Amino acid sequence: MSYHFSKTVGLPFDAAVAAATESLKKNGFGVLTQIDVKDTLHKKIGVDFRPYLILGACNPKLAYEALTLEDKIGTMLPCNVVVQQHRDNEVEISAVDPVASMSSIDNPNLARVANQVRDLLKKVISDIA
Repeated sequence: MSYHFSKTVGLPFDAAVAAATESLKKNGFGVLTQIDVKDTLHKKIGVDFRPYLILGACNPKLAYEALTLEDKIGTMLPCNVVVQQHRDNEVEISAVDPVASMSSIDNPNLARVANQVRDLLKKVISDIA
């Protein structure tokens, strides 16, 4: 089982970030955090890195449901979506597979929620042009 789903898009990096953010919104997610890995690595350790942005996405209804089922599930929230530019200037968008990340938790009700989130995140990725 893979821990993510990914898609290469024919968009420049900034347009891919905007498209990912809009697709998340259309599918019931908000972006709680945005981590610019390229900028952070440059500031903290002085290295140059490719454009790489981590969007911390959350579907409030499903997050609430998960939190009521497992009080420590916040250690696995929010769901990360990564937009990265590769050396050949191709831009890839990836989302975590919550089923894979939560598979070690023995809670069938949580597995049901994780499957719902997985389906939505797959739609987020597939909807991006």
